[in-house]
Amino acid sequence: MTVTRVMTRNAAPRTTIRRRPLAAALLVALALPGLAFAQTAKEKELEARVADLERMVQQLVSQQQQVQTQVTEVKAAQASAPVAATAAPGKPSLQTAPINPGANPGTRFSYGGFIKLDASVTSTNDGDIADGSVGRLFYVPKAIPVGGGGNREGSADTDMGANFSRFWFATDTDLDSGDKIKGYLEFDLFGGGTTAFTGNEIATNTYALTLRQAYVSWNKWLAGQTWSNFQDTAALPDTVDFLGPTEGTVFVRQAQLRYTSGPWSFSIENPETVYTPFRGNMAQVAGDDGAVPDVTARYTAKGDWGHFSVGALARQLKYQTGKINDSNTGYGLSVSGKWNLGAKDDLRYMVTAGSGIGRYIGLALNNDAVLDANGDLENIDVVSGFVGWRHVFTPKLRGNLFYSRAQYDQDTALTGTGITHSAQSAHINLIYTPIPKLDVGAEYIWGQRELETGDKGEINRLQTHVKYSF
Repeated sequence: MTVTRVMTRNAAPRTTIRRRPLAAALLVALALPGLAFAQTAKEKELEARVADLERMVQQLVSQQQQVQTQVTEVKAAQASAPVAATAAPGKPSLQTAPINPGANPGTRFSYGGFIKLDASVTSTNDGDIADGSVGRLFYVPKAIPVGGGGNREGSADTDMGANFSRFWFATDTDLDSGDKIKGYLEFDLFGGGTTAFTGNEIATNTYALTLRQAYVSWNKWLAGQTWSNFQDTAALPDTVDFLGPTEGTVFVRQAQLRYTSGPWSFSIENPETVYTPFRGNMAQVAGDDGAVPDVTARYTAKGDWGHFSVGALARQLKYQTGKINDSNTGYGLSVSGKWNLGAKDDLRYMVTAGSGIGRYIGLALNNDAVLDANGDLENIDVVSGFVGWRHVFTPKLRGNLFYSRAQYDQDTALTGTGITHSAQSAHINLIYTPIPKLDVGAEYIWGQRELETGDKGEINRLQTHVKYSF
């Protein structure tokens, strides 16, 4: 196509168009349908995209409505729930709100314990300790065989177990009134409940859950089961064995009601009389015939130097069967403590003496009393104690050396001569802590039990453990 400018008189120039030949027109005609088709496809694509966007918007609106509904429900639940608990400074907490919504507002919950593998090699010189009995698991002086089958030196028994592993639960609550409430539950796996199919060492090594402590404390009051107020647990040596200086230690957990104010504490505790039948030798009978609870009092002084404690016990001994009904009074005094000797050493000790308090000492190594021929109770007297030295070699290595003894005064005309007259033991150990909360320890134990006849039996044991506390 060409453009020609035409001039007319008294007029502006005019432009005219002259068309090219027919071929050009045909090309234009052929191109127009293609353009129309391309335009239609693009419009359809745009319409599809718009439809997709509309669906996405609808989905977002629906999701927003669901989230708003959930937020409303959470706010309503928070408004009706107890006030969230916060951990007090220095006190661990596993959550920021009570696990049990029924708990007091501000209640904190904590959990802990340890996993422990014990392994020992035991040799006795005058008989066997029965397989599976407590005397094979830890040092129990009354389990030392005496007159039980001659010399066995050179033979040994190996035992392993994890049933002294332990765990506990605790709650702490500080009320707006200023009152403080604590609940405590503690368990281990050492106890009864075993059968021929579950509690043996053949296949399963399954052990029953055992209650150790269960109590509630409110300000200065405590009610429930815990260590006897006559016992000073803070004076016990650092041991690999379950208890260590058993015969020289006051060791009882039982139900009680206790009041503590400053250095003083007083309790009434569950009564239980353990007696020897007339000429019953080592026989031990437990009778719950008393109406009067055991009564204790304790004074404890503490300082940077350590602590010093004095405990007193008074109790009624009671025996009743048929027409025979007799009672007596038992009493005891215990002095104990820990004396720090610089940063790396300390001495720990306990001395206990009394009459009719046998079940409180040495895991009931001997009895409270003995019956005479008429069924009357006669007290058995006892003196016991231990002393131990602890030394820290390095931050990761410590060791302990301690000696323990108990001796009884009893009328052999009533008890017979096959009853324990005394028991003693010596212990030395090393405990290594390669990383925090993990202990690896080994302890050598020598123990001896003597009867009123003068016969003696000995035990030699290597006790080891791996213990992880959490």
